[in-house]
Amino acid sequence: MKPDAPANLLHPSLLPNWLGVGALWLLHWLPLPVQAALGNAAGWLVAQFPGRRRHIVATNLALCFPEASPETRRRWLRQTFQSSMRAALEHGVLWWGSEARLRRLIRIDNPEAVLGDGKRPVIWLAPHFVGLDMGGVRLAMDRTAASMYARAKNPVADEMMRHGRSRFFSPVLIAKNDGIKPVLKTLKDGLPFYYLPDQDHGRLNAVFVPFFGIPAATVSALPRLARLTGAQIVPVITRQLPWGRGYAVRFYPPWDNYPGGDLEADVARMNGFIEDRIREMPSQYLWLHRRFKTRPEGEAGLYE
Repeated sequence: MKPDAPANLLHPSLLPNWLGVGALWLLHWLPLPVQAALGNAAGWLVAQFPGRRRHIVATNLALCFPEASPETRRRWLRQTFQSSMRAALEHGVLWWGSEARLRRLIRIDNPEAVLGDGKRPVIWLAPHFVGLDMGGVRLAMDRTAASMYARAKNPVADEMMRHGRSRFFSPVLIAKNDGIKPVLKTLKDGLPFYYLPDQDHGRLNAVFVPFFGIPAATVSALPRLARLTGAQIVPVITRQLPWGRGYAVRFYPPWDNYPGGDLEADVARMNGFIEDRIREMPSQYLWLHRRFKTRPEGEAGLYE
């Protein structure tokens, strides 16, 4: 089940986008350490200039790590742009690299843990770290899985992302506006569901629970899906390795007693797990996203 391909991909206005795709195609022939060096250099350069994204990253780090020194947060800010640029440039490998090369560059540290206890449907909780797409594509090489799909505003980027995700086993891509029924069917059919519920999508179906001690609008679907399907939550984190050594996918044990009887506590448990993983690699989380965009009623915005 795939969303329809975007139309007018050859419109003249999209020529710059296709030139960017061509640049990624050329880069994908380079060894990954060379691509990593280029990404680090580009990220360092971008981090030097004031701008909206730099302000968002700096605000997020200040909110979440008030105890860290300004020097440490500036280093994490620079490294955030470097790891993000690396991941962006290395998408060429995802889109055109051979299966053998991808298996070599993206390792699964504990493949025996992929399906949890092996007895129940599986929701792979995949927070927004920079290696997210690398891990998703690597897992799609071994089995058919499902994930939720949000069409990108840029039709060229949308087409290439769909291409990268469907090169191997044909995935089940569920459009966000299709609602919950296709997700329930997917889990009841026994397909793992690669789920990314840790962004601020507004108040709809969200609860305010702490994220680094700050009330954050957080999608509450994870415990709801687990309750309706009997699925187990198996977190999965993909770490970007230094010096262009690739990526490492790690699965965590299935969560016991989840969901419990308290929706907010269940969602807070998810946030707490993600916080712990962020503390292990602060510069690899998607700090470019306005995680605290939606505020409780009467509270001022945090990104002004």
